[in-house]
Amino acid sequence: MELGLLGDHREIVDIRIRMLGPLAIERRDRPLELPASRKTCGLLAYLALTGRPAQRGRLCELLWDEAANDPRGELRWCLSKLRGLFGDPGGKIVVTAGDAVALQLDGWFVDAIEVASAMESGVERLSVEQLQALSELYRGELVEGLAIERCPEFNLWLTGQQSRYAAFRATLLQRLVEGLPADSTEGLAAVEKWVVVAPFDPKAQIELLRRLALRGRIDACKRQLAAAARLYESEALDFEPVRKGWREVSDAPAAAPSTVIAVSSAAPAVGTGADNGSRAARRPSLAVMPFHALPDRREGSGETADGLTHDIITRLAKLRNFFVIAEGSVFALGGRRIGPEEAGRRLNVDYVASGSVRRRLGRLSVSVELIETATARILWTEDFDCKQDDVFSVIDDIGNRIVALIASEIETVERNRAVLRPPDSLDAWQAYHRGLWHMYRFTQRENETARQFFEMAVRLDPTFSRAHAGLSFTHWQSAFQHWGDREQQTIHALETAGRGLIVDEHDPAVHWAMGRALWLSGRHDDAIGELQHTVDLSPNFALGHYALAFVHSQSGDPLAAIKAADHSRLLSPFDPLLFGMLGSKAMAHVRLEQFDEAAAWSARAAMQPNAHVLILAIAAFCHALTGQIEQARAYASAIRKVRPLFTVDDYLNAFQFSADAALLFRKAAETIGLA
Repeated sequence: MELGLLGDHREIVDIRIRMLGPLAIERRDRPLELPASRKTCGLLAYLALTGRPAQRGRLCELLWDEAANDPRGELRWCLSKLRGLFGDPGGKIVVTAGDAVALQLDGWFVDAIEVASAMESGVERLSVEQLQALSELYRGELVEGLAIERCPEFNLWLTGQQSRYAAFRATLLQRLVEGLPADSTEGLAAVEKWVVVAPFDPKAQIELLRRLALRGRIDACKRQLAAAARLYESEALDFEPVRKGWREVSDAPAAAPSTVIAVSSAAPAVGTGADNGSRAARRPSLAVMPFHALPDRREGSGETADGLTHDIITRLAKLRNFFVIAEGSVFALGGRRIGPEEAGRRLNVDYVASGSVRRRLGRLSVSVELIETATARILWTEDFDCKQDDVFSVIDDIGNRIVALIASEIETVERNRAVLRPPDSLDAWQAYHRGLWHMYRFTQRENETARQFFEMAVRLDPTFSRAHAGLSFTHWQSAFQHWGDREQQTIHALETAGRGLIVDEHDPAVHWAMGRALWLSGRHDDAIGELQHTVDLSPNFALGHYALAFVHSQSGDPLAAIKAADHSRLLSPFDPLLFGMLGSKAMAHVRLEQFDEAAAWSARAAMQPNAHVLILAIAAFCHALTGQIEQARAYASAIRKVRPLFTVDDYLNAFQFSADAALLFRKAAETIGLA
């Protein structure tokens, strides 16, 4: 990339592609005449922006409708036009290999890619000069005016990209404003441009009012306020955050001219339920935009897309871990053709999920992506494709996976963000996620650190049910791993889970914590009932299904354990407790005397990076039961390095196996020296 985050983009390079505005191409600063074919230009834009090889079939679907006589022939014609444009008869720039097509852009300057690379690397790392250089690359909307008639799929892709790059521009301007002195002419010019680019962002409107007020231009403030109110009213948006921000500006004493005003002092995010000074739990906010139905008039994708959107919103809300925007609001914005990034800014949410649905030739394809609103960064994207023999069952399965993966990605982002903050600056939500980060290390020291962060979260916000659930889990872990007095830790696990239930009896996490605590106290049937209630409350709560697998695998129904373990892995394939899901399945296979299957699953469990000593013991005993003594002794050796005095009694005292299962594990232990 020519700017290289960010060098002098004015130096001469061989080819420049300008996409932030009308499409333009230059070779050594001399403009090249673009092909007359809009589809050739669209093909160039798509290949340049995606930055990866595309299958010819995908390109034909994108740019030619089903009525085209020979879409592959037309694609070849467009590729020949691109080679002629770049003087590339040998195919070194427009590369084709088999069925794939790609652009080789090394050494070129592409303004859109430059911006995207900077955003992906972290906008917070950019200097004021770099922010200024990037924002000046914009001459208008991404490939302005390139929509193509009778190419709805290309136009849908283009609309999404235009929305994404518009959000990049707004973020760059916001960061630039934050970095410029409040009394500078450049700062005022930047905030005015920010308001033009993101008129529905309350932070932009408030910051413009603030900077005008610092100059004593109160009449200009009033005119701006009135104009903004009319604009918000025309879009049926809540203007109260801007009005509240203006009251704070007008009531505040005059600030020193050199003061840099922090735009983060704007109105709180939707659903936070607290002002900025509060240390209470701040659930992240999420909007799920209506999924687009890609064109296929014969099979009614629209109903499928709307139904999938509804299901995802409902299931995410049941997790109770996020503030989820109501269906009516997102469908209203979706009906206005507003992209996900802009919708995220208008709704003032932290994350936006969006996607598309296509039904064709007996298959259902769903694409989904998750965006962080503040940076317009794509956090996660996934494509699902399957046969639609039973469309309702397929939609249900895909919806389950989408919900679990969205929840997992947001949890990971929030957890990693909390780890970077100083402990004394954490609010309850951040302290909770800091606790999760330590808890998932599964060592005695980290578990104790996690307990302290969960206690901090409870002190900061006693009504935060998830913090009570986390605290219960640390006590459960201390009892299960024999890191403390088992009886006393079991009592604490029950008490803290109970407090969570008092706070929010509809939170699946606290029912999960209570179910595990009941298991610790030997109340098997009560534990199963509580855990079943967990998954009834939220069918997408992966840990609820895992806990059912865990309990059933020891003295309940082993077939139910295998089914629950598989479902939990389907919902959360990269879960921090994946070793437990795999280990539970292995133990269930032991009880069914399916030892080869047990060994295979236990080996996968032991390979997980945070697998603890009891997981290694499962692997050792399962391999011993199959006669794989050498592998079993290798696991036993790894156990002794951590716990030199570990025996099968430690293993059996941790779990609650039926008598026949316990006998199998004792026999296995005798063969490898762990009796």
